[in-house]
Amino acid sequence: MIARTTVKKTLTGVTALTLALGLTACGGSRGAGAEEGSNEGARIGVAMPTQQSERWIADGENVKAQLEELGYEVDLQYANDDIPTQISQIENMINGGAKALVIASIDGTTLTSVLDTAETQEIPVIAYDRLINESDTVDYYTTFDNYEVGVQQGTSLLTGLGVLDENGEPTGEKGPFNVELFAGSPDDNNATFFWNGAMDTLKPYLDDGTLNVPSGQTEFEQAAILRWLPDTAQDRMEDLITVGGGDQLDGVLSPYDGLSIGIISALRSGGYSQDELPVVTGQDAEIGSVKSIVNDEQYSTIFKDVRELGERAVLMVDSLMQGEEPEVNDEETYDNGVKVVPAYLLESQIVTKDNYQEALVDSGYYEASEVE
Repeated sequence: MIARTTVKKTLTGVTALTLALGLTACGGSRGAGAEEGSNEGARIGVAMPTQQSERWIADGENVKAQLEELGYEVDLQYANDDIPTQISQIENMINGGAKALVIASIDGTTLTSVLDTAETQEIPVIAYDRLINESDTVDYYTTFDNYEVGVQQGTSLLTGLGVLDENGEPTGEKGPFNVELFAGSPDDNNATFFWNGAMDTLKPYLDDGTLNVPSGQTEFEQAAILRWLPDTAQDRMEDLITVGGGDQLDGVLSPYDGLSIGIISALRSGGYSQDELPVVTGQDAEIGSVKSIVNDEQYSTIFKDVRELGERAVLMVDSLMQGEEPEVNDEETYDNGVKVVPAYLLESQIVTKDNYQEALVDSGYYEASEVE
């Protein structure tokens, strides 16, 4: 979990940044046109998918703390990856008088009916990091550039294998390297963006034989891990070791740190020593995986600063409560099947043993004692 000091640090600039953005008032969004002060102290519903991941705990705490700093009342709920529970929680938020909803969905296709209720009450909806699909009720989306996250995962795998140098330039190394591929949960819209970014990056090296997939499983549906569950990833990795027929693996594309931990556990139980572990990627810079990186087990992770993501969601809420239109920087990419949702995309960063200190400790995201 992020240190308490981290949450406090995120609050100092929120109010100033809100004022500095100079957003233009617009009557086209629900929440816009509110009388000044009419939403002071408004109740905001924040729905997070699970407490089984330290990342989502940190997200919830950050959003709640920053909204409360601006004077809002917050109803924060975690659904423990149970879809009916999340639907019920959102219903209760609406019935409890929420003036806006921030939702990180478990399954982005299951919320249409409950969000129709929000629409009838003119409650604006912000999709948080996971796009809500098949609904015209979602008003805004804040996330990271998820395709670029996938590109970074593929790039870090190639760098760890020595195919690319630290500047991302080809080294001339032709391998061949044996790699296996993992994807995220098929009910999470982000998972396909991660996969597409990674596979577009790896495809030239798969095509020319630099990379070889011993199992032959190169389709998203074959590689996907439902609900991002580490145990499922561990089971699949154990199966792949068996299917591989003893072929030594040089790399594993993993889209999330929780899966990476399960994958490494399977590799160890499958006979890989510390020195034989393949290059394993990840995402979210969770403490366990950062420690694993420091200890030369996992090779890399993708750092997505949830302080910035939380701040952006809070700015969107605050703009809507002030009758203004939130700032966005992407109005083309995220089509949810019904509409293109206006989005604000943030940047992410590859983290390895070489730069974790600067990226995660010096930035105040973690204390050194938490990851070393």
